[in-house]
Amino acid sequence: MPTAIRLQQAQLKINNQLFVTIDDFQIMPNEFAVIVGHNGSGKSTLAKFLAQKKAPYTGDYQNPFQQISLLSFEQQQQIVEQIYRDLNNDCVDPDYHGKTAAELILEQHNQPHFLAEVAETLQITPLLNRAFKHLSTGEGRKVLLAKALISRPQLLILDEPFEGLDQASQAFWIDLLTALCQQMTVILIINRLDDIPSQANTIAMMNNCRLILQDSAEIIRQSAVFQQLCHAENSVYQAIPLPAETPQTLDNDLDFVFDLHNVNVRYGDKLILNSLNWQVKPGESWWIKGPNGCGKSTLLSLISGDHPQAFCNQVKIFGKQRGSGETVWQIKQKIGFLSNQFHLDYRVNCSALEVIVSGYYDSIGVYQQIPDSLRLNALQWLERIHMLSFADKPFRTLSWGQQRLLLIARAMVKHPPILILDEPLMGLDGINRHLVLTFIEQLISNSATQLLFVSHHLEDQPKCINRTFEFIANADSYDYYQS
Repeated sequence: MPTAIRLQQAQLKINNQLFVTIDDFQIMPNEFAVIVGHNGSGKSTLAKFLAQKKAPYTGDYQNPFQQISLLSFEQQQQIVEQIYRDLNNDCVDPDYHGKTAAELILEQHNQPHFLAEVAETLQITPLLNRAFKHLSTGEGRKVLLAKALISRPQLLILDEPFEGLDQASQAFWIDLLTALCQQMTVILIINRLDDIPSQANTIAMMNNCRLILQDSAEIIRQSAVFQQLCHAENSVYQAIPLPAETPQTLDNDLDFVFDLHNVNVRYGDKLILNSLNWQVKPGESWWIKGPNGCGKSTLLSLISGDHPQAFCNQVKIFGKQRGSGETVWQIKQKIGFLSNQFHLDYRVNCSALEVIVSGYYDSIGVYQQIPDSLRLNALQWLERIHMLSFADKPFRTLSWGQQRLLLIARAMVKHPPILILDEPLMGLDGINRHLVLTFIEQLISNSATQLLFVSHHLEDQPKCINRTFEFIANADSYDYYQS
C-alpha cells in the first residue's frame, strides 16, 4: 500500500528560535494513527502543519489529501472569541446569544441535507438550535466534530478530542473514529498514554519538539521509551510554595460555606438546573460528577460569584444571600478558580509570570506594579511546574497544556479557603497530571483549603475528596445524588 503522508528530514518552524524536527514520519491511507507527547513537545504544531498543507521550513513533504479537517482546543478558543466579538456591539439584540450549533456547523460548508445525518450519528440533534456559547465544553467539542465531518474530509486530525468528554462519550468517539477509518484517514493527537485506543494502527511519540519514535502500536507499547514514560508519571515532586501574603480565611461560625435551596437556572427554553439543593459544610471537599451538559459548570459559576441567575435564587455564599450587599470581588478573594470557560476568557497576552501573579488580584492580567514578594512567589511556582525558563514568554504563545499549568498555579497561588477546579487536568500529559494532583493533595493537607473538583476521569480523583455530588440523567432532566 502506498504511503499517503510522508515527512522526511524536515523542520517545522514554531518561531525564529524553535523548530519541530521530523526525521521520518509516515501515514498510510485509511490508517488510525496516534501522535502522543508531553505538553510543549510539538505535536500540536505537527497537527496544524498537516492541516494547512504548507511546505516545511526544510525537508521533503508529500500530502495528497485535498479535504482536511482539524479539531483542536485552539480552534474552540478562536470560535468562542469570535462569538464574543460579534456580540460586543451596541447594534446586537440583547436577546441574541450568537450563532447556534447548526449555524456554526454549516457556516463554511452549507449542506443542510447532510447536517441531520451527521447530527444523528454524533447524537447531537437536541443541541443544533442552542447557542454555541451556552453549550458545555464536552457538548461544544461534539459540535466541532460535526463541523469537521460536514465537509466529508479525506484526512481528519483531532487534537485532544477526548478532553472534556464524559466516559460514555469517549467510548462512543473511539468506536466512531475506528469506523470512520473505512472512509478517511484519522490522526489522533493525545497527551495521556492511557487514552491511546486499542484500535490504533500506529503510534508516533514526540519529545522536546522532535519525533523520537513511530511504529506499529504493538511495537511502541513494548518499547523501553513507552515504559519509561509510564513510570515517570508516578514521580515525586517538590512541595508547593507558601503564599506570599497571609491567606484569607472563612468565618469561624459558618454552618455552611455554600447553601443552595430549590435553585432553578434556565437558558431560554432549556432548563439547566431544576430544584437543586446543595449544602457545603466547612472541611468538606467535593467531587462533582455527571455527563456532558448536565449543569456542573453552571453550578460552580453560581457559587463563584459569576452567574447572574444566582441573584434570583436562594444562593448563600459564605453565609450571605447573593445580592445582599457583598461584591463579586469580596467573594473571589476567598476562592481560587479554574474552568474551561475561564481558560477561554483569559485572552490577555501577559507574561507567564504575570498570569500566576494575577491570582493574587483575582484578575485577568496584571495592571499594577508587582511587589517583589509576589514576583518571587510566582518564580517559585514556575520552578515547581518546570516553566521557569518561560517566565517572560507571552501567555498566548504557549501550548494549551502549558497555559493550563499556569492557570492552575494561578488558582492555587494564594492558598484560598475554597479551590474550585472544573476539569483542571484537561490538556495535560500524564506527568503534569500527576504533578497537579500532587499539588492539590499538598495544598489540602497543609492548609485550610477546601476543594470542589470536576473531572470525567475516575483515575483523576484527588485523595482528599470526602463528599460526592452527582448528576444522574432522568428522562429530560437530572436527579441529584449526594454521598
